[in-house]
Order: sequence, then structure tokens, then C-alpha cells
Amino acid sequence: MTNTRGKIIWVDDEIDHLKPHIISLEDKGYNVTPISNGWDAIQSVKTNVYDLVLMDHFMPGIDGIETVRRIKEFKPEIPVIMITKSEEEWLMDEAISEQVAEYLIKPVNPTQIFSACKRVLEKTRIIDEKTTGDYLKEFRAIETRIQESMTIDDWWSLYNKLVNWQLTFDAQRKSELTSILDKQIQFCNREFVHFINTEYTNWLKNDDRPPLSPDILPKYCIPKLQNQEKICLFVVDCLRYDHLMAILPEISKHFDINMDYAISILPTATPFARNSIFSGLFIDAMFAKYPKQKKLIANREPHQNKFEEEFLRDLLKRNGLTNISSHYHKIWKAEEGQRFNNRLSDYLNNDLIAVVINFIDLLAHKRSESDILKEMVPDETGYRQAVRNWFENSWFFESLKQLSESDYTVIITSDHGSVRVQKGIMVAADKEASSGVRYKYGRNLNSKDKNALVIKEPSQYRLPEIGPQSSYLIAQGDVYFLYPTQLHQYQSVYKDSFQHGGISMEEMLVPVATLKGK
Repeated sequence: MTNTRGKIIWVDDEIDHLKPHIISLEDKGYNVTPISNGWDAIQSVKTNVYDLVLMDHFMPGIDGIETVRRIKEFKPEIPVIMITKSEEEWLMDEAISEQVAEYLIKPVNPTQIFSACKRVLEKTRIIDEKTTGDYLKEFRAIETRIQESMTIDDWWSLYNKLVNWQLTFDAQRKSELTSILDKQIQFCNREFVHFINTEYTNWLKNDDRPPLSPDILPKYCIPKLQNQEKICLFVVDCLRYDHLMAILPEISKHFDINMDYAISILPTATPFARNSIFSGLFIDAMFAKYPKQKKLIANREPHQNKFEEEFLRDLLKRNGLTNISSHYHKIWKAEEGQRFNNRLSDYLNNDLIAVVINFIDLLAHKRSESDILKEMVPDETGYRQAVRNWFENSWFFESLKQLSESDYTVIITSDHGSVRVQKGIMVAADKEASSGVRYKYGRNLNSKDKNALVIKEPSQYRLPEIGPQSSYLIAQGDVYFLYPTQLHQYQSVYKDSFQHGGISMEEMLVPVATLKGK
């Protein structure tokens, strides 16, 4: 029989008594090299290639633990199955501390040995085959479901499935399936665009709507404050649902989590969506109430969210929470975040702590300008990994750990997400128009491409007119805007970059996670 399933070295001082076990493994297709002591095993692993070590725990001379320790010095990646006659827990702990893959108690029969070898050597292949089959089945189900009538809850459920597959493929490094999934997400986004174009303006006229940006605080925060719960709200600029899901395993060690969603208003950009969150108003109503905010945006000033704290306090007053004590904090760099974390205990006497975090948005913008960041964050998987690496070493995580031991309910959400843009489309614009890559406002805006939403009547979208005869241009799917005079410059900078302001699942379907400390 041709041995193809793996090469095993079996180390035991009574190896001659294990001949039936060895024959059984060889009959199953494994190649087994028997060794009677630790020293010979170390030399054999140095000079030969093995896929697995079966190691007896107690042997004269050098025992199994020390043998494994020395083998791992030069072959740290080789998996080990430890076999022992002792059931002492401290011995199990010692073996596990040496990163053994399996731990078996003697006496063992051939079936136990085969099962352990199969789990260690073939687990990845079996899981890969199962994952591939499950996804291809899900692929067909999604293709069928998306052709049917969909509600916004259906879209959130579908997006949740797509994100879960992204995370699964990230963990298993299945690049071949990732490319199929990427294409399916693009297809789903095209259908999502049609859905938003049909439903969005109806939501704006109806109180019985899914939660939009101005509804986030009234739905998730205000009732809790009215019920005398203490709230810490984190608005993480540009946080996507897949980003939050990527860091959720670490958060779940400290919190029980309830996940919900909201929808970012259009344009899915910070000056619009985040101001809407803190004011609890659509942009047309916000401009009417706060002319100074309109002036910021109309004049294209660099800091267009400077009144968020005032908006928040006014929102609390409108909801009868005049006695609420609150602290607002905007964090745009690590040093400021660390200062916040160091002083968090001083803020815990407030009923409401509201924190804006800008890291993920900065990462998206800076990536477009840096070749090094483009290499570090080459795609969606890299983006999630960068967010995970930042979070696990961040002041934000440290603050969450502190809050998990307090009486605060923590809410994590975002103003909008981002999408990786691929297709540049030509647009016509007045020279005074805004300079956005995914959205624009101003006079004489137009595009012949079907992948842009042209808003000639801003009031239908609860948007203000910024200047005479102003209109809006919103990118759809994965497109970005190009200009004839700067065509190649824009293509080189923005193609394959992460942008926001337009219509896509990634930008509009915003996570809202409610956390209670365990």
C-alpha cells in the first residue's frame, strides 16, 4: 500500500510492544518510524522530515517532555501527540505547556491512535473541504434569496452571513474562495443599490422606519438614560461590521454582547452622518437649527464636526434629560487615547460618556497616500487584520476592560463604513463643487454612468441646498469619481482604496453593539 497520509515518528521505550499499533497505522496509509529513546528521536527529527511525533511521556534517560522541548527548539512547527500512563493533572498541564497537539492516556487501542493522528494531520484538510462545500451551498442560497423580495432586516441578515464567511476564510487563508466571495459581495451590492434607491426616500417620510443615523441615540441610548442607566457610547469613525466582528472575540471575554444595526444616512460621510448621530436630526433640520454648522460645510472648512458636544447636550435637553451629567471626548491620536484611558476613572461619575474615535478612518485615508500602508493593508483581509492588531494593543481595549468592571452599559457603533473602490467614472462638476471621491455637492453635478445617484432635489433626501441650485452626486457600488483634467492622477491614487460617502452594504449597514460586563 502506498503511504501518503503522513510520516510519523513514534518514540517509546517499549516500542517493540507496540508493533500491532504500528501495523494498524501503516495499514491506514501512514509511514511510521519506531524509536526507543529520546536521544535517538532528537537526532532522527534533525535528519529526517516527519509530519507528526507520537511521544511516550515516561522514558528512562531523557523523558518525553524534555525530548519534545528539545525537538521544538529546531522544529517548533511539528505537532506532537503525548501518550502517558499517568492521569495527574499537573503532568497534563506540563505537556500542554509544551504545546502538544493531543494528550492520550494509556492504555490506548489502535483506533484511538488512528483517530488522534487523523485529527492532527488531516483536520485542516477536512475543515477546508467542509467549508468549501458549505460555502458553495450558501452561495447558491444567497443567489436565489437575493432575487426575491427583501426587507432591510433581510439585507442585514444576508450581510451578516457574508461577513461571517469573510472571517472564516481569513482564518483558513482560503484565497481561492475569497475571490469568489468578493465577486458575490459585488453582486449583492448592485442589488442593494437598487433596494436603497427604491426604499430610502420612503424611510425619510415615515416614522415607522429602520433606525437611521439620527435615530441611534434616541433608540439605543436615551431610553436607558431615562431609566437611570449609565451609558458609555463609543462612535468609532468608519468602523465596519466586519471590523467589529473581527475584534468581537476579545471583547466577548469581558462582556455579554447584543448586536443590532442602524443605517447611515446619505452621504455616508462624517460631516453628515456623525453630526446627525449627535444632533438626532436629519441634515436639513440640523442646518436650520444650527446655521453655524451649515457655514462650516458650505465653506468647506477642515473641521466640520466641531459642534458635536453641543449637539449632544441639546439632544439630551429635548428628551427631558436636563439633569444628566455627561462627558464628551474626541480622540484622534494614540497619545490622546492613552490620556483618556488614564483618566477614565475620573469620568465614571458621569451618567453619559460619549467618545469619538478616529483611528479606522485615518487608516483608510492614510493608506491612499502611503505605499507602505498599501502593502500592509493590501485588501479586505489585511484591513480587518490591521484593525484587529490595533485594537488588541490599544488604549480602547484597555478602556473597555475597565468599563466591564463598572456599572456602565457600553454601546459601540459608527457613523458609516467604507468600501474598496475599483471602478472610476467620469463626472461633470462646477469648479466650486466639493472634492469628494464618493460623494459631491455643488452646482452642475452630473454623470452619465448609471453607478452614480444624481440628487437634483435635495429636500427629497432630507439634505439642504448648499448654495444656489445645488445638487448632490452619490457613488454607488464600488465606483469612485474621476475628472477629465486629473484622470490619471486620480486613478493612481484612489483605485483599490477604501472610501466612503456612497451607497454600499459596507458603508450603510452600521453595527450597534450593546455590551454589559460579565
